[in-house]
Amino acid sequence: MAVPSKLHDLDSSYLENWASQAILQTAHAKVAQRIPLLAQSDPGWLAVQIHVHTGQRYSLGETDRTFPLMSAIKPFLLLYLLEQFGAEKVFEWVGVLPSDQPFNSLNQLIADRGHPRNPMINSGAILLSGYLPGKTGTDRCQALCEWLNAKAGCQLTLDEAMLASVRSAGREPNQSLVRHLSETKHITKPATVIDAYEQICCLSGNVVDLACLGDLLAYERSLISLQHRQAVNALMLTCGLYEASALYAVKVGLPMKSGISGALIAIVPRQGTIACYSPALDSVGNPIAGLAFVETLANALQLSSFI
Repeated sequence: MAVPSKLHDLDSSYLENWASQAILQTAHAKVAQRIPLLAQSDPGWLAVQIHVHTGQRYSLGETDRTFPLMSAIKPFLLLYLLEQFGAEKVFEWVGVLPSDQPFNSLNQLIADRGHPRNPMINSGAILLSGYLPGKTGTDRCQALCEWLNAKAGCQLTLDEAMLASVRSAGREPNQSLVRHLSETKHITKPATVIDAYEQICCLSGNVVDLACLGDLLAYERSLISLQHRQAVNALMLTCGLYEASALYAVKVGLPMKSGISGALIAIVPRQGTIACYSPALDSVGNPIAGLAFVETLANALQLSSFI
């Protein structure tokens, strides 16, 4: 049987083999350790949900398992604010340049004089959390959550236990970013901003919910501005996997965004969405099995945006 060349021609018989190959790469990998509840995850878990523009749905693994989106929420935070305020205003607040520093780097923020390098690293998303509507962090998280659920048809909820676990862990890296953003006058009400940021990172769902979110970026639809979809996808391609972004732009050629929970969303423009959950992480903080699965699938089906 010939391997198909586009996502809508995908034969599900390939998926389990690709998934098995991806899981093999996690044999000696670890899950995120800093947050106690994330540290309880099984590095061998893998769930996949694929949505195709023609209506096909493909599911693999433990698709009912819920997880916090963590940094995988960042493209959708950006999309929401673009829709509310427009690109000209939003990109006055935050830059669009890739960073070769870790996602929570204070040194990068200091070098950039308090102006976050891009929306896909922690400093950028923290700053953008300051522009969500609402007086409290809870109000701001709820505004984003309700908008995403309405637009994407997903069922995100705030995982209160995960939020408590995040707050029990070492919060100093993000708090240092908040202090510097406040000192350089890039945010006000820093306590509210960090509260909102931690809550939106703990918005949780399963891979089906994550794929539904990805659909907002994959297809042309009247609900979302084409210009804004293009901007978010471009930043996912160049910045979504932190300092590994350039490598995977070459190896895979798709906009992607990861989270330390193991969440991974990949956009195949005009074709569909690939959502994965695999908690074992590489040294950068990207999910090993999810990336391996997407790379194999994208190369087999010739999905790169540059073909």
